[in-house]
Amino acid sequence: MPEQRPGRPSPDPTNGAPPQGGAPAASRDDGSLVTKTLDWVLSVLNALGSIWIFVLMVMIDSDATGRTFFTHPINGVNELVELSIVGIVFLQLGDATRRGKLTRSDGAFKAVFRRSPVTGRALGALFEFLGVLFIVIVLWGAVPDMIEAWERDYYVGEQGLFTAPEWPIKVVIVIGCLITGLQFLRIGIAYLRRRHSPLEEHEIAVE
Repeated sequence: MPEQRPGRPSPDPTNGAPPQGGAPAASRDDGSLVTKTLDWVLSVLNALGSIWIFVLMVMIDSDATGRTFFTHPINGVNELVELSIVGIVFLQLGDATRRGKLTRSDGAFKAVFRRSPVTGRALGALFEFLGVLFIVIVLWGAVPDMIEAWERDYYVGEQGLFTAPEWPIKVVIVIGCLITGLQFLRIGIAYLRRRHSPLEEHEIAVE
């Protein structure tokens, strides 16, 4: 049995530790169809984003090779790269949220969590629900933009050389926002429902 250092209380396992990020532990315990479906969709979108990155690299390398050795660039690569960067970001945004990879400064949050796990969980839930609000704001502009791109057949490129419709990327943006918003909501609810941190698999040890 490990020794307890004098003057230092044993950590309370029910309080957990401030989250570094990741999927809620509730997602592992709750075998509901909604939870499993969301996890599956997040994984599929992330995989599609990774495949898209690979295809993009092949396109860029092929274009560079054509320009250098054959003085014959591939038409449309620049336009596709511009569209692809946006699409890849939104495809992988939800999975990044699930894994706790979004950029955030949480030094003060960890300190609050160590002093008061209840307050820490409330702040964590607030952060996640503000994420939901931000996603709603993005969708407020993205959905009409998607509809307009479809109805007016917007495109990028130059007619006669290369053109690509804009609406598929707009659809990707909307889908990515919807899934990311659901993930924010899922973690926020987990903060409020559980006595410990809902992000257990990436817990920070409390000394």
